[in-house]
Amino acid sequence: MHFTSEQRFDDGVLEREFTLGEIPGTLWTPESAAAAPLILMAHNNGLPKAEPRLVARARYTAARGYAVATIDAAGCGDRPRSAAAEQARAEIRRAMQAGEQVDEIFESFIGPLVENAVPEWQTTLDALLELPEIGSRVGYSGGWTALGIRLAVAEPRIAAAGFFAGGYVPRVQREEARQVTIPLLFLLQWDDEGNPRQRALDLFDAFGSKEKTLHANLGGHTGTPWFELEDGCRFLDRHLK
Repeated sequence: MHFTSEQRFDDGVLEREFTLGEIPGTLWTPESAAAAPLILMAHNNGLPKAEPRLVARARYTAARGYAVATIDAAGCGDRPRSAAAEQARAEIRRAMQAGEQVDEIFESFIGPLVENAVPEWQTTLDALLELPEIGSRVGYSGGWTALGIRLAVAEPRIAAAGFFAGGYVPRVQREEARQVTIPLLFLLQWDDEGNPRQRALDLFDAFGSKEKTLHANLGGHTGTPWFELEDGCRFLDRHLK
């Protein structure tokens, strides 16, 4: 892991960009970092690690005493883009805006993207846990629910997870949800234009966790109330601190 830049903010959070082979990422750590629990924070597939909503969540969480890390998925952010991937993303957006079925397009594109992303996240996790300022407790938080499900199944070091939305998740991950047994906090925007409500509710029902909590709020996809971030940190405190 090679750190390429750093910036310290007024809230005491240190932001460092890093590269790990071909993987670009960002790590936020609190000023008083001493074996801080680690949160892997992923945004929706196709959106970069520098997306403002993700950065805001990461800095807030780091200020609460967590180390927070994110990486760019293949084909987004600082990584080379392929014409095929860009076409698939554009077709998904067009079909959703037109109210058409997107399942087959989604399966053919997102399914392989998840499978390829998991080993990169595990490699990143290995490297992060070698840093002295990061402790052994690990959680997941993010809007890429399919990735979170696959990681929760494949990676025993993840002890708790917060998921956003979840209407469109590949069939494989919908089945894998039954194998997820860690504590969960599931956020749902009731009027989310990009995630069918009933699908999200069905996914929540499918999780095998004995402790799982659903928070639903009125509003569209980007309208999640800010207080949910505070509640999310309290959820992480209960399970990682």
